[in-house]
Amino acid sequence: MNRLFLQAAKVAPVLFAASLFSASGASAQTITAEKGAVNQTLEQINNYQDLKQGSQSQVTNVNQLRDVSPTDWAYEALRSLVDRYGCISGFPNQTYRGNQPLSRYEFAAGLNSCLNQIERLIASNTGGVDPADLETIERITQEFEAELATLGGRVDEIESRTAVIEDSQFSTTTKLKGEAVFAIADAFGDFADGIEDSDVEIEDETTFSSRIRLNFDTSFFGKDRLRTRLAGGNITRYDDGLTGTDSTRLGFDSNNGFNIEVADLHYRFPLNDKVRVWVGPFGLDLDDIFDDGNPVLSSGSTGALSRFNRRNPLVFRGVEGAGAGVNIDIIEDKLALNALYLTDDADSPAPGEGLFNGSFNAGAQLEFTPFDAVGLSATYVRSYQTSDESGSLSGSTVDGNASNPFNPGIATTANKIGVGANVKLGEKIVLAGFGGYADVEGLVPGENPDGEVWTWGANASVLDLVKEGSVLAIAGGMLPKFISDRDTVEATFGADEDPDTSYIVEALYKFPLNDNITITPGAYAVFNPNQIEENDTIYVGVVRTTLKF
Repeated sequence: MNRLFLQAAKVAPVLFAASLFSASGASAQTITAEKGAVNQTLEQINNYQDLKQGSQSQVTNVNQLRDVSPTDWAYEALRSLVDRYGCISGFPNQTYRGNQPLSRYEFAAGLNSCLNQIERLIASNTGGVDPADLETIERITQEFEAELATLGGRVDEIESRTAVIEDSQFSTTTKLKGEAVFAIADAFGDFADGIEDSDVEIEDETTFSSRIRLNFDTSFFGKDRLRTRLAGGNITRYDDGLTGTDSTRLGFDSNNGFNIEVADLHYRFPLNDKVRVWVGPFGLDLDDIFDDGNPVLSSGSTGALSRFNRRNPLVFRGVEGAGAGVNIDIIEDKLALNALYLTDDADSPAPGEGLFNGSFNAGAQLEFTPFDAVGLSATYVRSYQTSDESGSLSGSTVDGNASNPFNPGIATTANKIGVGANVKLGEKIVLAGFGGYADVEGLVPGENPDGEVWTWGANASVLDLVKEGSVLAIAGGMLPKFISDRDTVEATFGADEDPDTSYIVEALYKFPLNDNITITPGAYAVFNPNQIEENDTIYVGVVRTTLKF
């Protein structure tokens, strides 16, 4: 690096630095050695390695650059550098990306290329360097001698710090991100056992439980990601075994007795600038590939406390785990198309299982963003559940008919449709909502009992209340409800229509202690559990603490 700046003192550091920055639309502040985060420095290292490996190609004529036109304000400066010194590089797709910010590593690589070219011109004595330019450069170099010395010291510091990071980092290709969730919770009310007015009080104690996740995110060429997640926990599952209904489930419950195991294993990569592909044998979910349209409350560790209020259970939960998907950017930041095929028994060689013969979800989603503050989506999913599946239709957010419409032993197909919208009102308020419909059919030869499942939800969030990063939110909706015409369905197949309607309402306040620790107290109530009006309301109170590292 000292050699680089000695070269700069001789021939053109200021001239070529100014030319490079003006052509890139960046300011001189870009080369200021500010204290960045370790991850940002590593990313810059990767970009610099790409440059050294030849990701850019030499330009011999400015017209070779497809995104540079004579009307650009820096066109003449760029043309002059190409014609007189031949030290400008473009990207492999014949673009210059003049408005893209310039990192210090890119600047060093470009400056070194120009200096080497000028040295060759001087050595060959071809007259490629104007003597007047050399005199100007020498004068400017003397005037900025102190600044150049300071810059050299700062860059040396960056090189030293980068060497330390490379020697001590976990991996050159893998980043480790961790998360721990602590939860104090309790449920109150009468047990909802599916009969009217059971009048049996829920018997449980206040619990203190936890969950941990370790994400190993590996990148092989910069824009791809292999995610390997290790997870374990003992968070109480407030489902039908404890409260009589899955509607009371926490949105982050996980109970495997703290046996740390692989929870996710999937890979995503860009096919080109417009297409991203997903593939995975384990833990690949519908909401990984689809956008759930709930920007504030979708996270299990920092979003809604209840399972239902995180996302539309009809189209974003169900059969998942292994398969593939694709995200297609049709109009940048405006219109996108997503598609997927997922199954939960891809590793089973048993008859009626495997990748294509078992239960599955296959669907597509259209995302539309007419304005930066407005997001809209429409999702279609075709599902098939074998006769031994349980609870997948409603995403384990309700018990009874909406979860399993037909008697055991009857396979089920469904055409599911979901719509979603989220709107940001100014800088402080975010509104979101969804609606879901499923046309359900039981596969009984010659009979085909059928019905419909409906659901909807909405939430409102106030951001940065009291402290930046905090969220006050209210959410709720109608839990999945099954509707059927009993005149066309024999009782032997099940398909009883839900007599009443269950609702859920939730309130929470997320308060960040710092960038790594967040405390979220809140509560939610389930009205008419199991779609029975006579059942008493069930309440769940929670204090969740999330630690990220």
